[in-house]
Amino acid sequence: MPLILPAKLIRIVFAATAMLLFAWLLIRLPVLAEPQPALDDRHTLLEKSLSVLEIDKEIVRIQEQKAQLLLAKTDTEKQLKLQEQQISDKQDEAGSILRAYYMGERDFLFTALLSFDSLSDLLQMIDYAEFIFTYDKHTLDTYMEQYKKVQEGYKQLETRQDELTAIEQQLHTQRERVLELEKQLEEQLAGRSDADRLRLLMKELTSFWDSAGMNEVKQYFRELSKAMQKLPSWVQENKQLLEIKGFQYTIRVPENDLNTFLRDQNEIFNHFSFQFTNDKVIAQGKRDDMEIRIAGHYTIENDPKNGILFHVDELLFNGFALPDTTRNALEEEFDLGFYPDLIVSFLKAESVEMRDGELMIKLSLKL
Repeated sequence: MPLILPAKLIRIVFAATAMLLFAWLLIRLPVLAEPQPALDDRHTLLEKSLSVLEIDKEIVRIQEQKAQLLLAKTDTEKQLKLQEQQISDKQDEAGSILRAYYMGERDFLFTALLSFDSLSDLLQMIDYAEFIFTYDKHTLDTYMEQYKKVQEGYKQLETRQDELTAIEQQLHTQRERVLELEKQLEEQLAGRSDADRLRLLMKELTSFWDSAGMNEVKQYFRELSKAMQKLPSWVQENKQLLEIKGFQYTIRVPENDLNTFLRDQNEIFNHFSFQFTNDKVIAQGKRDDMEIRIAGHYTIENDPKNGILFHVDELLFNGFALPDTTRNALEEEFDLGFYPDLIVSFLKAESVEMRDGELMIKLSLKL
């Protein structure tokens, strides 16, 4: 005989089941309502902490430049005062000589030369006149030379002041950047349950970058700079890379050939490779738990000399992007340019492009 439960008992069982289900949902809801911070949020915070460290270094560098400029400006001012004193001593004398010629006070020399009684008197008068003219010329030349130095001194002082103004602006800009980044970090960390852990990760990342990462990046840039100095000779030795059609020269460097060349130069490039794509150069590698990625482009420059210069558009260390200040500092410290006149002295670069795994440089004759 089937068991028939009273309606009241069924309602009680149903209510109890519903309560258990609701309690289970309450346990689950906090997880749904407060998701753990996304990994990309943590990545952004860590990246900002790295930027703060690097921009702080840029501020120190700018402050050092400012101190050097102030010393140079002070030295220029001292030299200018000395030059002004020297020119003051000669100014009256030069003015007297000019007035003498203007007022005709030197006319007696010409009269004396035309009224001589003997050849010996004429020769003696010529010597006397030559002495006076030479002395006058020397005095005027000295005055003009000192005057030019004073004018150059003023120009140097003006240049120093302009440089100092620009440095002050850079300093202000970088300080504002650091303050804004620090403000953003504090706002984003506020109220986070993992704030302490993130602060520890930031400290570990910046410490690792400062103690090992930057040295690793600089080592790559240093060895790349050395290799680029040997690249023209390598192109000369590998004639298949150079095409000549009339007066048009084209250098084609496949990325595989370039990577082979670099690995022949230094074993550090065994863990590093170049790619050419869409007018971009991408170089990346990993060694000793440090992964580096550099992306950039080439431009043709003619000042101070014709060459193909490399510009760093992106620098990643273990996936974290470094700020523009770090990229610019590396560009200034290491020359990764390519200079065609080291292949043939009468050649200059006209264009450069990267596509389909190949670097193509078009050259023409210097006119």
